[in-house]
Amino acid sequence: MDYLDQMSASMGLKGMINIVVVLVFIGVSWWALQELKLEMMLRRPKSAQAKMLQILLSIALGYQTARFVIDYLEWSTWFSGMF
Repeated sequence: MDYLDQMSASMGLKGMINIVVVLVFIGVSWWALQELKLEMMLRRPKSAQAKMLQILLSIALGYQTARFVIDYLEWSTWFSGMF
């Protein structure tokens, strides 16, 4: 296996891990948003638009949290090059 094949496989694995991490954090944010009382802020909390808002909020929150975790882990691996 030459260097380019190894690098391609490594990037593919990293991409797959990133996708899984983002999906897990979207699920966690969906679970956490279930405790939020949206009925007080929405006119029709049982409507399709209210559910879509909850889905979009969980995607936004989950993606941002996952990006933070992924970036933090990547930054922490850079320390190995210092020592």
